[in-house]
Amino acid sequence: MPDTLHDGSPRGRFTAAGSLGIIDIGSNSVRLVIYEREARFPTALFNEKVLAGLGRGVGETGRLSDKSVHTALEALVRFRALCDHVGVKKLSIIATAAARETENGPDFIAEVERICGVEVKILSGFDEAYYSAMGVRSGFWKPDGLVGDLGGGSLELVDINAHGLGEGHTYPLGGIRLQEAAGKSPEAAAKIASDILATAPWISQAAMRKFYAIGGTWRSLGRLHLFQERYPLHVMHDYAIPAEVAIDFCERVAFTPLSSQPKIEVVSKARRSLLPYGAVVLKEVLQRSGADQVVFSALGIREGLLFDNLSAEKQEQDPLLEAARELCVLRSRSPRYAQELMEWTEKILTIAGIEESETETRLRKAACYLSDIGWRAHPDYRGKQSLNVISNMGFIGINHSGRAYLALAVFYQHEGLIDEAVSPKIKGLCTPRLMRLARIIGASMRVASLVSASIDGVLLNATITVESDALVLALPEKLSALNGERLQKRLHQLAKILELRGEVRTRC
Repeated sequence: MPDTLHDGSPRGRFTAAGSLGIIDIGSNSVRLVIYEREARFPTALFNEKVLAGLGRGVGETGRLSDKSVHTALEALVRFRALCDHVGVKKLSIIATAAARETENGPDFIAEVERICGVEVKILSGFDEAYYSAMGVRSGFWKPDGLVGDLGGGSLELVDINAHGLGEGHTYPLGGIRLQEAAGKSPEAAAKIASDILATAPWISQAAMRKFYAIGGTWRSLGRLHLFQERYPLHVMHDYAIPAEVAIDFCERVAFTPLSSQPKIEVVSKARRSLLPYGAVVLKEVLQRSGADQVVFSALGIREGLLFDNLSAEKQEQDPLLEAARELCVLRSRSPRYAQELMEWTEKILTIAGIEESETETRLRKAACYLSDIGWRAHPDYRGKQSLNVISNMGFIGINHSGRAYLALAVFYQHEGLIDEAVSPKIKGLCTPRLMRLARIIGASMRVASLVSASIDGVLLNATITVESDALVLALPEKLSALNGERLQKRLHQLAKILELRGEVRTRC
């Protein structure tokens, strides 16, 4: 029989719908992202940027420099070839402030279209604000606050809440533009930012809400803070800092030499010179808006464009559950088993008298989808490998506390409730409530895996109840052979975490 695993078809990704490409021509960088397919959870198949600096010198000359144009066009030749090689089904190109506002911008855009064979969509300031906000809608579950996208040429601010998008405006406070307008003086930049944002009293609507920070310079600021704090997860998306802490941090970055900043090496040299200018703008926005927290977003205009093109039905899908489901399909032994596990764990919480919130329910379902993604690892390392993959996966629609819950629940399933094997910093990301739920779900999945071997078709034939403070697992006669000493031990462990005092029993 021929081995179909060697027919050349990829098994680690979805290919039927075809991949999508977006080239984003900004004032600082030119970037190509190729996405696996159109989906609620946009997975990047390939991602590359070139810091062309198209916005440099524009304030003084009103023109794109020849050097920047050459660097950008050279990158675009390569990007077009990569799209052809990968087989991109649809390529979109967007351009922002630098191409929009310069004398030779139209000639540059014409050359881009000649090289790529695709019409360039030149975004207005309103467009930039809109797609940035849509990127936050794509990447966060029910966002509420103020979205800010800091590019090289401009800053876009827009209010976002459960009902959609509110007021939004664009301001000439991009990193490159501000650096040049201030004569490379952070003190002068702070004055410019203060004067300009004084004309935006509307941003006080964000008082005691979140500020969602988008853009490479702000992500670099967040990355620097993350490493200085020795934070256990090196995941920028949904990394959150209290506003008062962020304001103090921005003050230090803006007005002390960058060379004196601890961990400055984690920021690329090409980004470092703009950090003080991104810092003065972020500080000013936080102070004037009254936001209580800054949250960094890995998604922005590109993902907002993708999200805007989705059907209304797909936009309403939960991005975390879609991502977890896809990973389950790609990596688990039996994808249908995850659905059975959701029903099984829900029943255990019910008999334990635990009522979940909406957020806790979606996290539990995601944990069930992810429960078996590490099965190909050696049994001694499945827990650790799963924990590392889940905690650092490119999930969206989940905060870092939720990430820790998912990673710990699956870790406990494989390793048992051995807290000593887990970093205290990872556990510290969880609230006490989520920590307890992770232990209960992990112990429940641990029992289920012995009943079913993590293959669908058996688990829901076994019922689990509490009788006179005893945990009782009932197996139908045809499954009685599945009982055993190891299963009994895991039932005892589950009963203990559920705080049941009675004897554990198995009934066949």
